[in-house]
Amino acid sequence: MNTQEQTQLNMLKKALMQSQYATVIAQCDDVLASLTSPEAMREARYCKAVAYRLSGQPDLALHDLQQLVTDFPDYGRAYQEQGYCYQRQGEDQNATYAFYQATRFNPALLAAWQQLEQAYQRDNQIRALQLAQQQISFLTSLPKPLLGATDLLHDGQLFKAEQVCRQYLQANKHDAEAMMLLAEIGMQLKVYSDAEFLLESCVTLYPDNDRAAAAYQALLSKLGKFPQAVKQARRRLQNQPHNMTIQAGLAHALVGVGALNEAIELYRTLLADQPARPALWVALGHALKAAGDTVGAIEAYQQAARQAPDFGDAYWSLANTKTYRFDDAMIESMVVAQHGSTVKLEDNIHLCFALGKALEDNKQADQAFSYYQRGNALKRKTLRFDISRTEAALEAQQQACQAPMFAQPGGCHAPDPIFIVGLPRAGSTLLEQILASHSMVDGTMELHDILGIANSLSHQGNAYPFNLARLSDAQCQALGQQYIEQTRAYRNGAPFFIDKMPNNFIHIGLIKRILPKARIIDARRDPVACCFSGYKQLFGEGQEFSYSLRDIGRYYIAYEKLMNHWHRVLPGQILTVQHEAVIDDLTGQVKRLLAFCELPFEQACVDFHVTRRVIKTPSSEQVRQPIYRSGMTQWQQFEAHLGPLFDVLGQRTNR
Repeated sequence: MNTQEQTQLNMLKKALMQSQYATVIAQCDDVLASLTSPEAMREARYCKAVAYRLSGQPDLALHDLQQLVTDFPDYGRAYQEQGYCYQRQGEDQNATYAFYQATRFNPALLAAWQQLEQAYQRDNQIRALQLAQQQISFLTSLPKPLLGATDLLHDGQLFKAEQVCRQYLQANKHDAEAMMLLAEIGMQLKVYSDAEFLLESCVTLYPDNDRAAAAYQALLSKLGKFPQAVKQARRRLQNQPHNMTIQAGLAHALVGVGALNEAIELYRTLLADQPARPALWVALGHALKAAGDTVGAIEAYQQAARQAPDFGDAYWSLANTKTYRFDDAMIESMVVAQHGSTVKLEDNIHLCFALGKALEDNKQADQAFSYYQRGNALKRKTLRFDISRTEAALEAQQQACQAPMFAQPGGCHAPDPIFIVGLPRAGSTLLEQILASHSMVDGTMELHDILGIANSLSHQGNAYPFNLARLSDAQCQALGQQYIEQTRAYRNGAPFFIDKMPNNFIHIGLIKRILPKARIIDARRDPVACCFSGYKQLFGEGQEFSYSLRDIGRYYIAYEKLMNHWHRVLPGQILTVQHEAVIDDLTGQVKRLLAFCELPFEQACVDFHVTRRVIKTPSSEQVRQPIYRSGMTQWQQFEAHLGPLFDVLGQRTNR
């Protein structure tokens, strides 16, 4: 939002505070015509709705608010305003639900919590009342600057929230609440190294603050630092041995380090005590799926759906096995749940992607695409993603990482890592399974360690990646050794190991600077097949480019340009493996892969589908089967809907 837009909004807000409701309503459309940023348009439309309500026109306000939450489905303040409008119309049940929605998307809305408190008292909802009163007590205990910063955070105004929080910390050094809030802002801004430092410091300073410990444990898991997360969870359990939330967090971290038997046993113990926990059933399903027990995983996901028929993650998890087929009754259940008036946004998104997969399996391409499109549109509205920034970041890698930089000696010369990079859904899990079937190679997972090192370099004196060339030999050696040590916990003793984080293609310059002997394999797939497969996939986190056909097409082009650059400045050091070539000539491509990694041929790599190991990506079940060809042409039944993708890629095909 630029200064002019902020000035216009301030004028509207001033008129609103002065009860000039007719002025606000009259001027709002003119102001909206001149605004360009989504945030500014959202605020102006909100002001108009408030003016309608305060001028005694709640019906007009509700009309505008419905469109507002359609365009901004995670805007808590709009739901709060809906609640006030329904109250004015005497619709208490709708008002209560609107206030509940408001607190889900912005838990700092004290007024909405207070309205819920009254509603829960009236309806004698004891448990809900206790939760509301706990949140009210917490919010009212916060200093006003921190309450304001929390509100700004959940309202999506991250930089303003950061500014307020930092100002408060300057005057109140080491305040625990401020440190935790600033860490949460850092996570939203993806400044994970700062967030980790803040939470680690907070836990050290306040060892009895379990909220800080919980936030730190959650961040460690998010960053893929599962050994540290396990340690943190076990420490917390010493003080709270029966805390179900901590036990569930420990089980999640145990899955991360590959201790699947212990994790599964812990999940089953928790569910024996409290079976009506659909999220825990899904978590158990994920652990069983990672262990290769597809039947058990499906049973767990189905149990989650039985416990909560509108729990979208249960259905998406079934769809995400890639082998499960929905029957007509379950499809009907999903349709009913998806169109329910009280379905949560996150559940709605999951249901849309699951219905897309179910209808695609039934050869109903048009109906399937409509659900894929709806799911992607809903997901994209919750993100603040701009593809041009990503394109600029990839262009910066090309500018900063030129051939002379790699002529410098230095770095850690351990030959252990084999990086598999590329776009999601490009066949990287298949390549990992092939290599991990070799007796000298450990398969791990999508490790976050290179991304973490890149993030730490981004906040040093000279902006990353332009500071890569200025790293000393000693710094490169230390960073490379840091990577080797951090990843040791995921290995099982083989001389080599795989890091299959697809987004590492962005950081090949960093990898070769600190680990010059690392092997890098680029998993490549037909552009249309790859992009559409990504568009159909609801990712757990990240991959924000995948929720628009145009964005994913632009991302593919930027990826291809950057990979061409890496091949120019690092000739012969990256192996591109085309997914279609692996399907057409498995043995030949296996030999090519092994030769590049300087590994002797082993038949187990060709028979990869019989290898038993932990796999946590969406392709886990597909790579436990022999090579199949159906994925090469799946997109063709959707060709009529892929115009935006073809336009970006510059191709249209009638294959």
